Amino acid sequence: MKNGLAIQYFEWYLPDDGKLWQRLRADIPNLLDMGVTAVWIPPCYKGQNSNDVGYGAYDLYDIGEFDQKGTVRTKYGTFDELRKTVEELQKNNIQVYADTVLNHKAGADGTEVFQVVEVDPEDREIAISEPFDIEGWTMFKFPGRAGKYSKFEWFHQHFTAVDFDQKTGNKAIYKILGESKDFSENVTEEEKGNYDYLMHADVDYNNPDVIEEIKRWGLWFVDKLNLDGLRLDALKHIDLEFINEWTHHVREESGRKLYVVGEYWNGDYDVLREVLDKVCEKLSLFDVPLHFRLYEAAQKGQEYDLSKIMNETLVGDDPDNVMTFVDNHDSQIGQSLESWVTDWFKPLAYALILLRKDGYPCLFYGDYYGCGGENPIESKKDILDPLLKARKDFAYGEQIDYFDHPNCIAFQRMGVPEIQDSGLVCIMSNGEPGYKDITFNQELSGRTFYDITGNEQEEIILNETGEGRFFCSGGSVSVWILKKGTD
Repeated sequence: MKNGLAIQYFEWYLPDDGKLWQRLRADIPNLLDMGVTAVWIPPCYKGQNSNDVGYGAYDLYDIGEFDQKGTVRTKYGTFDELRKTVEELQKNNIQVYADTVLNHKAGADGTEVFQVVEVDPEDREIAISEPFDIEGWTMFKFPGRAGKYSKFEWFHQHFTAVDFDQKTGNKAIYKILGESKDFSENVTEEEKGNYDYLMHADVDYNNPDVIEEIKRWGLWFVDKLNLDGLRLDALKHIDLEFINEWTHHVREESGRKLYVVGEYWNGDYDVLREVLDKVCEKLSLFDVPLHFRLYEAAQKGQEYDLSKIMNETLVGDDPDNVMTFVDNHDSQIGQSLESWVTDWFKPLAYALILLRKDGYPCLFYGDYYGCGGENPIESKKDILDPLLKARKDFAYGEQIDYFDHPNCIAFQRMGVPEIQDSGLVCIMSNGEPGYKDITFNQELSGRTFYDITGNEQEEIILNETGEGRFFCSGGSVSVWILKKGTD
């Protein structure tokens, strides 16, 4: 029996040194100590330049193997280093999930002249110009790869829109005109009229040639790296019928089960519930509504009602198809979706995703190792290590919630017979110090609990009925586990 734990092994401001795959390989013993069972790696193919985090995807077939965009390696290293790292992770029973950017392409090799209409950026269903010609960056010929792995080349007919006219230097959203060309009708997001377009050259999933090429690439990608799973970027901007079809195809043709999790950045529970229904359990979703509840709780302090923090979250509704997280590269400080859970609440937030029964938690690299950039953030390793140990060794068995107070909540894990001394009590407060009277099985009477976080120093001895009073400090979390050798 093992509690699954994923880690997002990158943050936005990693150095452009080509050494991430090497650092990840060297870090495997530490990951095993942490209880990590899967690593989500960043987009590993060639971006528009060597410092591209990977979301400005240029050539999906170049995973650090060809001299393109001024470099052979990607920001993170060469294909050989990546292959070695994947093999070593899997040798240690750690799965590998690769980030997958299918929505757009960037860094084109040349321009073309084609006809467009400019659309209202706030309502892309409304054209605000007559048809006219622009010179757009839509020609992708990948000269450094010279047709290896795929001879497919991209031109303007393979895209729905671009955001730059080279001829005039103007920036806008230019919808490309042509037979049967339009934004996808199967984009669930109603924001901005139709949110098919996000950035760069937007891939057209109404085009049958595009569909077949991306299917070929998906199968090639998972086989080339022997992947265990995929993280799908920017789902709110992609045709969901295509995503269903593509996910099914890659799984069936590769013969792999493939854990697939999609990023649909919307904090509205009802919207994400609709998306889960449309993807028909073919993939999981990140619990963005939970992230925003954690963010709001951190902002409001004791004004926030902790007893309702799990309400209308995906993990509370569909725990088998949800990946939970506290923060990621998009929410970190300095990014367009910044919604950073502040330091005081970070341990409480991680306790809620790491120690509860439901959901598949994902630890963020930036929280554990720190973040760079103009606003660097220090590592929270010392705070997170006790929580990770508690998940790995103690967070098992039936869960009982004590969400009966707006400022102090707790939950209990009863443990399982096959893991000695498993079980715990997690109690937290966003206001004054608090406590809960909690009962374990009577056979634990007389046993001693201590707070693995070190936030509370006194030990607790269960009475003759197996009951104890468990405490936490104000604005803090305590995780109580059994002390060994106490009967």
